[in-house]
Amino acid sequence: MKVKDCMCNEIYTCTPETTIAECAKKMGGNHIGCIPVCNNNNEILGIVTDRDLVLRCVACDKDPKTTKVNDIMTSDICCCTPTDDIENVENKMNKLHVRRIPVVEGKKVIGMVTLADLVQSPSTDKNGVYFTIENICKNGTENAE
Repeated sequence: MKVKDCMCNEIYTCTPETTIAECAKKMGGNHIGCIPVCNNNNEILGIVTDRDLVLRCVACDKDPKTTKVNDIMTSDICCCTPTDDIENVENKMNKLHVRRIPVVEGKKVIGMVTLADLVQSPSTDKNGVYFTIENICKNGTENAE
């Protein structure tokens, strides 16, 4: 199975200059746990997760109304393409302890694939996905999102 068969095509992005408060509102309003950070050409520069909002902003006493996404985003991110095999992407998630991977064509974000997408897909190996989830949870935190 390919990533394009189970990825989410509805993607919300922000720019590096977006404030943390604006980013958090977008995440909350759309019930999502991460937002790719893109330039004006929709090319991915980084990613911000709900965990980043808490640990890199709130816990560090940064003002969410003035702090920019650029100050807390993860810029060394793992991406995949729509034609990647889903098993390979799941292996990347397992190895990197991440729950979500942006889907790109070139450098442009076109979607997101998450562990939830893999669990809900009828074609994925559920035991493999459950092992990945267990491994991420057992080993603590996401480190590359």
